[in-house]
Formats: sequence, C-alpha cells, structure tokens
Amino acid sequence: MIAPHADALIGHVRANRERYVEELKAWMAVPSISAQPDHAADVRRSAEHAVARLRAAGFTQAEVLETDGNPVAYAAWLGAPGAPTILIYGHHDVQPADPLELWTSPPFEGTVRNGKLYGRGAVDDKGQCLMHIAALEAHLRVNGKLPLNVKVVFEGEEEIGSPSFEAFLAREKEKLACDVVVVSDTAVFAEDVPSLTTSLRGLVHWEITVHGPAADLHSGYYGGIVKNPLEALAQILAALKDAHGRVVVPGFYEGVRELSPQERADIAALPFDPAKIAHELGVTELGGEPSRMPLERAWFRPTLEVNGMYGGYQGAGQKTIIPSFARAKISARLVPHQDPHHVKHAVTTFVQRVAPRGVRLEVEAHGDTRAVETSRDHPAVAAAARAMELGFGKPPVFIGTGGTIGPVSSFDRILHLPQVLIGVGLPDDAIHAPNEKFDLSQFFGGIETMTYLYDELANALR
Repeated sequence: MIAPHADALIGHVRANRERYVEELKAWMAVPSISAQPDHAADVRRSAEHAVARLRAAGFTQAEVLETDGNPVAYAAWLGAPGAPTILIYGHHDVQPADPLELWTSPPFEGTVRNGKLYGRGAVDDKGQCLMHIAALEAHLRVNGKLPLNVKVVFEGEEEIGSPSFEAFLAREKEKLACDVVVVSDTAVFAEDVPSLTTSLRGLVHWEITVHGPAADLHSGYYGGIVKNPLEALAQILAALKDAHGRVVVPGFYEGVRELSPQERADIAALPFDPAKIAHELGVTELGGEPSRMPLERAWFRPTLEVNGMYGGYQGAGQKTIIPSFARAKISARLVPHQDPHHVKHAVTTFVQRVAPRGVRLEVEAHGDTRAVETSRDHPAVAAAARAMELGFGKPPVFIGTGGTIGPVSSFDRILHLPQVLIGVGLPDDAIHAPNEKFDLSQFFGGIETMTYLYDELANALR
C-alpha cells in the first residue's frame, strides 16, 4: 500500500532535481582518492562534506568517526521509538582518475551531457549515497520525521579493500546496531530492467612464486639440464582446470549449491545474447563450463582466474636466458556456502602437489571475503522490490553479481545482519574507468525508489 503522504514526498524530490545534481557535482569536486596517500586530506574533506549534508538534511546526529585509516561519515536519526532501525551503507572514496587524457571532460568537474552526469564518483558511489540523503531529507522536511530509525555509514576506504572497516565495525558494534543493512553500491541488469541483487561473490587470492637457479642462466649452456621456472609455472597453472574450464582442485566446489528450477528459469528469461556480449567484449566466444548458462557462471559459480604472470626478459629483441624465477597472481571468486579458508588451503595444497621437480615453490594466500546471499523472500527484500516497482514503474528482477563488496561480507560475518542490495547504476557506467557517468533518469528514479523504501521497510519489519 502506498503511504498517503507519498504524493507530497515525490512532489518534493521532483521539484528539487536540479538542486540534487548541483549538490552531487559539489561532492564530486572533492577528489577523495583513497588509493593515493597525497589525497588523504581530500578523503577527510569528503567525509566532512557528507556529514554537513546529512546534518542539513535534518539528522540529529552527524559526525566524522575515526578508523585506523580514512574516516567514516556517520549520521543517525532515532526519533521513532518502537520502530525498526536500518543502517544505510555507502562509500565516499573514489578510484584514481588516470589516465586523464581519456576523459572527455575533467573527472572532478561534474558535467552533464545528453542526460548523463559525467565525473569520478558520479555513480560509484557518491551519487548513490546522495539518493538516500535526498530521500531522507524529503521525509524530514515534508513530514517532520522518518517512518523508522535510520543510521548512515559512508566509508572512506572501500576502493582499497576496506582495510580498516572490520575493526571499525567491531569497535562500533553497539552504535551500528540495526535490523537490516541497505546497500546502494550495485547496478541493475540493464536500462529499463529494474533489478535487486541478492547474491555477491566472495574473494580470496594467492601469489605463486617459482624459484629456479640463483641467477638468470645462459639458455645455451644450461638449457635442457635446469628446469625453467616459467615452464614450471605454466605447468602449475594449466593443471588447475580441465579442458572445459572446470576447476579440478579437490574440494574447490565444496558447499556450492545447485540453482533451483525457478532460479534457472529466471536467469534464462533475462535479455542476454552471448554472441552479442562476446562481440562487445572483443572475444570470439564466451568461455567457462559449457553445461552452465553464462549468467549462472558469472553469478552463482565460483571461479579461479590468473590475474597476472611475469618473469624472465621482457625488453626489446631477444635475451636467451633461463630466468631465476617466475611469478603469478591468481584469485578465486566464491559463491555462498563456500569457506574462504578451506578454498585457500585446497588451492595451496594442490599447487604444491603439482609443482614439478627441480624448482622451489613459494605460495602466499590472502583474503577471506565470504560470499553473501539474501533470500528474495526476506521481508526486507520484498519491501525493496515494492519500492523499486513504485520508483521505476515495473517490478524488479532478482539477479546476482560476480563482483565483491567487502563490507557486505563484513556486515554478514561480524554483525550477522540481513542486507538489501538496491543499487541503480547501469552496466555501462564506466565505474573505475575514464568517463564514469550516472544516467540522471537512474539517479532520479533511485531517489524516488528510496523515498518509497523507508515506508515499505517500516511496514515490513514491524
């Protein structure tokens, strides 16, 4: 049921669209690049900017909270005793803008072209954070209150893997207590296809170093009698999968569930053309397990990928050597019910077992980000689906994503909270790349969706 004051709320946010765009431009102008230490002051200035905007929106508490790294912008409105409490998570740090020469307009000067706002942080994630601020402000200005209690956390290290966030969560566990977390840092499946993400993959990774001779050797004198580390590394990596792309590491698929017939039917119904996607990506065809649909492989199957490998001579011409070492970086995207520690141990053990003789192996394993899954039947997800239908005019589809958002896993593991992933970016928004954008139709639709969301959650969680 649509709340009786919804027309006034939607009227308010529509009347203020131009203001919201200008506010987003002002926030984007702060180059809060967390990966670059010389921008640390800018990241702090961005957190302060967010706090000032939340305070102006009507929050009774708004402050910068310190972490072991970059600061968090925090706000709370707790004026609804007996009502549920939600925590809205986003991040105010951004990726570096390099290479600058590929930008059509300056990355930190928000520019509107053809109904799209271009600039770093437009959609990832300042624009999606501002959707919530605008919607919350509408409730507070039109109604003088919110229908439920709200806490806001905008992090400053998401783009560098959130190294300080778990310690922050553990320390501030009581301050952040809530009934559900709302995350707007995801995308919809396609334009005009509203979507709710119910599954995020986890992440672990390794660095494998194959040590051979103490120094590079002349390949004429020593070829045939000394094992080449690059060759050994190639043998190890080739042994990880069979000819069909299935990982052969024992125990790697432990915990991976099969999709239900309904889930498979939902995936099959999505507008997805494998040949078209392959052409757009510049490959001859899509790869992976042939018995699985491409979107199933991308969202609900674990992967093991070689991210980089190097060793030996890389310069112009020839240098006939047997290199002293070779190194590769590999990573695994995990799906719900896989244990990161088990996968790390399984891959490490397998690599050590298949390594050929004549070389010395060094394997470093890192990361423990679990996959997260929220049932589409959860009351909060159902509430988000109703809000998105009201905001965009059609019911959303339920999708997964192959990516990883570390804090989502942290909320799940440390605070044991259900999460609603309700982002509205588009797949072609060029996040992390030159000419990042936010379609203003998505931005405005997202504000209206969030305006409806709080009433829907208040009713669903009582």
